[in-house]
Amino acid sequence: MAVLIAIEGIDGSGKGTQAARLHEKCQAEGINSSLIGFPRYSETLFGKSIGDFLNGRFGALDAVHPFLASLLYAGDRFESRGFIQKTIEDSEVVIFDRYIPSNIAHQGAKLSGDERIEFIYWIEQIEYVIYQMPRLDQAILLDLPADYAQKMVAEKQARSYTDQITDLHESDQSYLAQVRDVYLQLAEANEHWDKIECLHEGQQRSIDDIGTEIWSHLTRLLAR
Repeated sequence: MAVLIAIEGIDGSGKGTQAARLHEKCQAEGINSSLIGFPRYSETLFGKSIGDFLNGRFGALDAVHPFLASLLYAGDRFESRGFIQKTIEDSEVVIFDRYIPSNIAHQGAKLSGDERIEFIYWIEQIEYVIYQMPRLDQAILLDLPADYAQKMVAEKQARSYTDQITDLHESDQSYLAQVRDVYLQLAEANEHWDKIECLHEGQQRSIDDIGTEIWSHLTRLLAR
């Protein structure tokens, strides 16, 4: 059975870069790894709808209630379930560039208090129990303050699902800060989470430095 690890964090924290780097490192070390990124914008029907949602087709950020918006992301994974299961069967390590925690964080950020707690339980029931998605062995949170993250977002290349420099989520710094808060809540509450600080003494750490720390977490997991 493959080890499942997800790289999580707010937009601009370097998830895609580090997930790809970890995959390359595994391959170089002779570990049969696979990389799966969510949302799967061009591969699934739900993924295409997520692109429309982020591009503003369905209105402003708060126009769609998070309980409903989260079903698009859950549906994207459910539509991909066969692909995920086959990948798990064929791999030693499966690396997710965003997974179920991303849905929890990004949609839970739009809620607060008891409603947020209710939402987290609800989406976990949908994804893990009803849709029977595989559970992670480890989640890595790349923790970066929202103001730094938004600067990194501005340097991204254009995405396939939008003609804009940023999508609706990425352009709202206060929203990114709330997403970070939910991620920190998840990392604190779950023992299979590890948080990696992307800043050191106010300066952003190098890609290699962060990647080395991620690799150390994976090697410890594989040694169990």
